[in-house]
Amino acid sequence: MVSDLQVNDCRMVFDCTETEWPGKNIEKRHEDIVNIIEARQIVKRFGQFTAVDGVNLAVEPGEFFALLGPNGAGKTSTIRMIYGFSPLDGGRLDVFGMDITSDWRKIRSRLGVCQQENTLDPDLTVGQNLLLYSRYFEMEKVIARRRAEELLDFFALTGKRHAKVRELSGGLARRLQLARALMAEPELLILDEPTTGLDPQSRHQVWDRLLALRKRGLTMVLTTHYMDEAENLCNRLAIMDHGRVIAEGRPRDLITEHAAESVIEIDGPGNDLRKYVREHDVEHDDLGERLIIYTEPRGELESLIRDRFCAESCRFRAGNLEDVFLRLTGRELRE
Repeated sequence: MVSDLQVNDCRMVFDCTETEWPGKNIEKRHEDIVNIIEARQIVKRFGQFTAVDGVNLAVEPGEFFALLGPNGAGKTSTIRMIYGFSPLDGGRLDVFGMDITSDWRKIRSRLGVCQQENTLDPDLTVGQNLLLYSRYFEMEKVIARRRAEELLDFFALTGKRHAKVRELSGGLARRLQLARALMAEPELLILDEPTTGLDPQSRHQVWDRLLALRKRGLTMVLTTHYMDEAENLCNRLAIMDHGRVIAEGRPRDLITEHAAESVIEIDGPGNDLRKYVREHDVEHDDLGERLIIYTEPRGELESLIRDRFCAESCRFRAGNLEDVFLRLTGRELRE
C-alpha cells in the first residue's frame, strides 16, 4: 500500500506529461536560461533560529553541483527551499527562471528528488513501484512501460523487476529510488545524500549512473557527507556552515586555495619539527598527536621534511576536498 507521503511527494515533484528519456534535448530546453537555480540572499528561519542566512547560489544548465557542510550547516534547508518543500522567509529563489514563491507548481513539475530516506512501497515489486508512480503522472501505459524498462536497464535492475522492495539490498533500493526520480523526465535532479549507508561497491555503482546522467546533460544538485563523492562527481560545489556559504568553486581550485596540492601527515611529531615549521612559517595544522603540513608536490619543503624529519611515521599524499572541509569548518565534534 502506498503512503499518503509517497503519493503527495510524487504529485508535488514530477511532471506527468514528459515522455523523453533523461538527458534528451536538455540543452534545447535550457537555451534561454542562464542559470537553472539562482538564489539571492535566501533565508530560512525556525522560530528564533536562522538555518539559512542570506545564501547566494547559482547553478548552470548541465552542471553537477554539490552542497557540503557539517550537520546543521543549512544545506538540507536550502535544497528543501529549492524544490518547494519549505517556503522562503526572505530573499528570492528562481528555478528555471521562475520565482519559486509564485510558480512553485510549474517548477515542481520539472524536478526529480531522491531523498535520503527510503520511501519505496515495500509491498510492491520493483517494476510495480515505477508503474504505480507513472499513474500519478497520468502517463500512457505504453509510454510508462517503455520508460520503466529503459530505467530498469539503465540502473541494472532488469533482473529484479519482479522482486519485492523488501527483498532488495540497500544499494539496489537506492538505484530504484533514482530510477523512480527519473520516471517523469526531470530537468533538475536533486539528490539528498544518495549513498549514505551503502557499501563501497554499491556507492561506486550509484556514482557510475550519476556520471552517465551528467554526460547526458542533466543538471543535478547533491548533498553529501562524503568528500570523495563530491570531488569525483561534481563540477562545482559550495561549502556551508552556520547557514552561510563560506567557500564556492571547483573542487581542485578549492583544494589549491584552502589546502595544498601535496600534504604530509606526521604522527607523533617531535619538538624539532614543530620548531622548524613555526620558524619558517610553513603552512600546517598541529593536532597534537599529528602534524599536517601543506606544501607543493615534489618541492624543496617536501624533500627537506622527508630527509630531516620523517621516518615511518610520515605519510605523503595529494591534498583533497576533506582537507578543505576540515580547515574551513573545523575538526571539533558538533551536536
